[in-house]
Amino acid sequence: MATPLPTSGISNQRGSLPLRPADDVMDLERLGTLHPYRLSFMRILMRRIMNERWVIQRRMFDLDENGYGTAIYTIDAAHGRFSFVVFAHHLDPEKRSDRVIADQWDMTVTLCEGDVDEEQLQFLRQNVPLQEAGRIDARNIVLSRANKSSRNFDYVVAELAAGRQPALAKIAQVGYLYRTTAVYGSGKFGMADWQKVHLMHADFARPFAAEMFTCFMIRQFSLEQAESIARARSPDTAVPMDDAIKRYMGIGNATGLGMAPYLINHPQLISRWIEVRETALARIVEAGEASEEKFELLQSLLRKAAQHLAEIATDNEVQNQRNGVTKAELEEVSRWIENQRSINWSALLDKALLSWSYETQELINSLLTEMYPELVDELEDSLCVSESMNLIPDQRLTDIRDLIESRYGWALNIDFDAPGSRDVFWYRSLEKLEPRLGQCGVDPGEDKAIKIAVAYDVRQCYDRVCECLQSENGVSAAQFAIEYPELRSILRRIQAMSQSVYGDIHANLTDTEVLPINLLRCKLSFFGVSKFDPKSRLWVRNTMFQGAPLASDIGSDFADDWYFPVMPAIDQENAQSTCR
Repeated sequence: MATPLPTSGISNQRGSLPLRPADDVMDLERLGTLHPYRLSFMRILMRRIMNERWVIQRRMFDLDENGYGTAIYTIDAAHGRFSFVVFAHHLDPEKRSDRVIADQWDMTVTLCEGDVDEEQLQFLRQNVPLQEAGRIDARNIVLSRANKSSRNFDYVVAELAAGRQPALAKIAQVGYLYRTTAVYGSGKFGMADWQKVHLMHADFARPFAAEMFTCFMIRQFSLEQAESIARARSPDTAVPMDDAIKRYMGIGNATGLGMAPYLINHPQLISRWIEVRETALARIVEAGEASEEKFELLQSLLRKAAQHLAEIATDNEVQNQRNGVTKAELEEVSRWIENQRSINWSALLDKALLSWSYETQELINSLLTEMYPELVDELEDSLCVSESMNLIPDQRLTDIRDLIESRYGWALNIDFDAPGSRDVFWYRSLEKLEPRLGQCGVDPGEDKAIKIAVAYDVRQCYDRVCECLQSENGVSAAQFAIEYPELRSILRRIQAMSQSVYGDIHANLTDTEVLPINLLRCKLSFFGVSKFDPKSRLWVRNTMFQGAPLASDIGSDFADDWYFPVMPAIDQENAQSTCR
């Protein structure tokens, strides 16, 4: 007997909603086209900062004329006080690297509880610049580092020092002054673990909130550091950067395979993130009124998204082609809507499914969530979940077989005897300190492979279950686990995931044709990053907080419209900015 896919268990005034099936949503190719949306973590964080009017002040800004030194910011959030500590260093350009194995950076930072006294500052000064090689304590919540953009930082400083604003066309090529290379939290290197942060610091009790705030503050410091160097270099002519240009500056990020195993190892959490996104979309389809005003708003959002795609600069031809196709399809969407007028959102999504690419379909879904904050925003508090994968010992093997057939048909349909289907293994490199892909039978380390082959493990479990049922009908999960200890882990996963709507990614991650970059794109979309710039099938550069408010904007009116950032309209000669 087939086990039905659960409907959303998330609280909903209209009851549980029917969601898109997991076979569609969890397809890896589709996940690799997700865009940021209204409930991405950066968006949620910025609403909280702006609506709760956090107070961010410089307590120390001890930098020399080259911008090297120490800075401390105090943050009075709604529920507590925190400190953001920065150490800016001299770094030879030839040592600047995005790799985890780097041991020197232009900037190292930490986010701490409360105020930092002189004794703690000295302790941090000895350890934070060492990053992984140092040790800090549970007063610290996040540890990170960042490197200057060699294309942007010196140019911006030189322009400001000469009394000119940096040219937007040049800024648009990169979009940031610094790029983070790692952001650590959740108890690493002695820091506060997630349980402590979640229970004791309500300001950062949502997924990756503290990490995202750290990136926001790195961006803030990068802007202030550039202005400080310009003033020191030429005090008579230097000008501050125009606020519109500052907002257009984000913080860069380089992400590699290190992020991919997280999606596999936390399937219940990933299921919840996807479920929240799908619930938001389902609410809009069910209750979102498609009024004339909403049509006009969607048309405006489509134009903005198309411009955003047109302004992305990448050397990756595949990504350029995808962006071009999506931009052209958005123009088709706009024309189709203009000719309809009386449609509902369900009709639009049906049309998208039939006529346009995954990328355009998912971008439309993201834009729809922007139009109905009253239906979407309350889901912000549904993104956390307590994960556990305990064995259900008395479950009968007949039920487990039926469960696998109903929930894991995608895995059973994979031909693991086909050439290339089991030729890749994932491992953690001691030399590079990050995950890598190896070729089975060629590269060493296969015996230390990361457990990431969910599809193949499900197949193995299913085959053994069927064999047991042929010889011992009625055997329990406990008996099966005793007889096949190597399958206990996947058995627990199968049982636990039966209570989730989504979670398992529908792909064979040991196939030579797998594109790990799709995993990265999926997770980054939930963070809220934009402007994906793939450097290979294994790593990507992107931009965070571009278009977001500045610390100085806190307390002013907040429209929450900084998604899909576009180049601001600004009279650069007179440094007068206008809304675009």
